[in-house]
Amino acid sequence: MSTTTSAAAAAPNSTSSTATSQPVRRRRGKVGRERTNWTATVLLMVGALAVLVPLFVTVNMSLKTTAQAVDGNAFGLPSPLTFSSFVEAWNLTNFPRGFAISIFITVIAVIGEIVISSLAAYAIVRNWDRRAFRWSFFYLLAAMFIPFPVVALPQIQLTGMLGLDNPLGVAILHIAFSLAFNTLLFTAFLRTIPLELEESMRMDGAGTWKVFWKLILPLLGPMCATVGIFAFIASWNDFMMPSLIISDPTLQTIPVLQNMFQTQFSNSYNVAFASYLMAMAPAIIVYLFAQRWVMSGLTQGAIK
Repeated sequence: MSTTTSAAAAAPNSTSSTATSQPVRRRRGKVGRERTNWTATVLLMVGALAVLVPLFVTVNMSLKTTAQAVDGNAFGLPSPLTFSSFVEAWNLTNFPRGFAISIFITVIAVIGEIVISSLAAYAIVRNWDRRAFRWSFFYLLAAMFIPFPVVALPQIQLTGMLGLDNPLGVAILHIAFSLAFNTLLFTAFLRTIPLELEESMRMDGAGTWKVFWKLILPLLGPMCATVGIFAFIASWNDFMMPSLIISDPTLQTIPVLQNMFQTQFSNSYNVAFASYLMAMAPAIIVYLFAQRWVMSGLTQGAIK
């Protein structure tokens, strides 16, 4: 009787150990399968073609002669290959002077937007419990919905009264009108930085300015790169603000100087496309070298 009972008691244990030792077969669900998202693939292909086709036409037309450029075949390859349109565009637009002025505005705008926006975001985040700083943030968010054309006339009058109807005034306006969006980006990123890092520096005797320049600003590196790229592209390609603010025609930027090709009786399409290609080259080069920081800065600022 005892032998039967012990055998019966041992039977479940042996069954459970056998069940445990055998690998459990899982059903292959949809999670493990690698499927091609054809909708996203088609959309990406269409988006790539929307960029590559105009770029091909621009390069192709810039390498043609004037007779080939007006034959109506934009996709026909240049024969013979010529670079004379680049030389003519260089001389017509006085490219070195326009390039220097555009660089001057862009550099001031990029540095000013990074420094001023990061300082504003740091003050708002670390003083969020105070009503004045909190309402200042909401005020900046409201300013994002005011486009430049709405306040263009008052800005023209104000810059003329202050003697800022020049490239410096354009750079200052770029900083002012980008302050709201850049502060929003820096604010989202600063919320992810632990406050304990600042407290440890303050215990060592560091003040607010030293904490910001030695700790906060280096940690804001990815977001500074993102804001810098946006500021560079916006300032470099801007046409409306320089054309309205700068009163001296000899101090105009490259996009404004290229407006000479948009005339009714102009047929120098090869020269115009050569000028456009020279103007877009710096922006493309900067973006290719720094584009890896754009997504990293945005994603790190979006995760808390």
